[in-house]
Amino acid sequence: MDELLSHQLPHSVEAEQAVLGAMLIDEACIPLVIEKLRPEDFYMRQNRELYESVYTMFNYSQKIDLVTLLENLRQSGAYDEQTSAAYLRQLMEITPTSANVALYVDIVRDKALLRRLGQTCGEIGELVREGKETGTSLLEVAEQRVYALRQGRSAAGLEPLAGIVPGLLERLGELAASGEQFPGISTGLKVLDRALTGLNKSDLIILAARPGMGKTSMALNMALHAGKFSGKSVAVFSLEMSKEQIGMRLLSREALVENRVLATGRLSDEDWVKVAAAANSLSHTDMLIDDDPSLTVADMNAKCRRVKNLGLVVVDYLQLMTSAGGKQSYGGESRQQAVSDISRALKIMAKELQVPILCLSQLSRANEKDKTTVRRPRLSDLRDSGAIEQDADIVLFLHREDYYNDDDADPDIEPDMAECILAKNRHGETGILRLGWRPQFTSFIDPEDLDRIHEEP
Repeated sequence: MDELLSHQLPHSVEAEQAVLGAMLIDEACIPLVIEKLRPEDFYMRQNRELYESVYTMFNYSQKIDLVTLLENLRQSGAYDEQTSAAYLRQLMEITPTSANVALYVDIVRDKALLRRLGQTCGEIGELVREGKETGTSLLEVAEQRVYALRQGRSAAGLEPLAGIVPGLLERLGELAASGEQFPGISTGLKVLDRALTGLNKSDLIILAARPGMGKTSMALNMALHAGKFSGKSVAVFSLEMSKEQIGMRLLSREALVENRVLATGRLSDEDWVKVAAAANSLSHTDMLIDDDPSLTVADMNAKCRRVKNLGLVVVDYLQLMTSAGGKQSYGGESRQQAVSDISRALKIMAKELQVPILCLSQLSRANEKDKTTVRRPRLSDLRDSGAIEQDADIVLFLHREDYYNDDDADPDIEPDMAECILAKNRHGETGILRLGWRPQFTSFIDPEDLDRIHEEP
């Protein structure tokens, strides 16, 4: 008997019974428990079946008491004529008080976490014994599964729709109470926020353009705005620019002092006042910057897991990233496969971390070959892989026709205007947004005198 008990997984029968009894004694306890516990958190089969019935009834807004719960058990086939009614009455009798239900819930949750941790360790140990994976890949698997446990999620598994709906309703209630115009993190550009409803959780947003169009500037503008006003941390991974170069761009935008002036250091007294104020503002902005040029998605994922209150991840840019194997140079199809793997890993990372990931990407030169038409980029211009288009929730292109302006170009082209092309948008419409472009500060602005979306791309 002692040997049998030693093999039982961690659990507390008393705490499970106290949680169920508290819900039957005091109906006000039910929402608190439903918010914290899932049916699989209960170890004893009978307790788990009882809680599943309560959970289902709560989702359908049904009255929950001794009589209605027994009837629900009959309909679900979990009712035992000999023991069910007696067991429910016993739960109500042995529960000390419903006032301590939060403490009982914590005990049940902790035991469930211990069981999942033990299961995860066993699965990882089995993978090690099989010897089919490398140490690096197994370490990544272990980190992902432990992180999922820390976030209160199962690393893998099916969840019934009934368990998802309450969270959706709660989220809708929060949005209605807050009065926000959109649920996601603001980009700092009203026209873009209205089209995208902000940058939303688990979205992979691709921002692509030819060199010189301002994609890094736009990404940094979004990151700065989110770091200042979202109340969350922003992680910026720059594989092209150094931390100092990024800081200089942000300082120029915040101080409204031209980049070339900052680069020379020849600032007027007025400029110094602006720079000092901007430096103070940036110092209080919750942004984290990493300029390691050899980062993989796994590296980024591991670092982001350690960031508290993470709200947005910015990656500049996709084609400079290395695969998990660390190879930096590819040819032909192998490079396309590497980019496909990276884009897929970024989407998985966005879902796992539950944050939007804004990833910059280069475009091919194809659209520059035609000198007779406006050279707006298309989805087919995404460089190296069509998988980028497939994995992304949103694809944005930046285009400034004046960049190609020459003696034969259209004289009506506005030099300080840019187009942000919504080529793919899983959450709404596509189209073209017009933005103001201030090259001296490397920043984009909302042109209030222009239509939001004037044509389909």
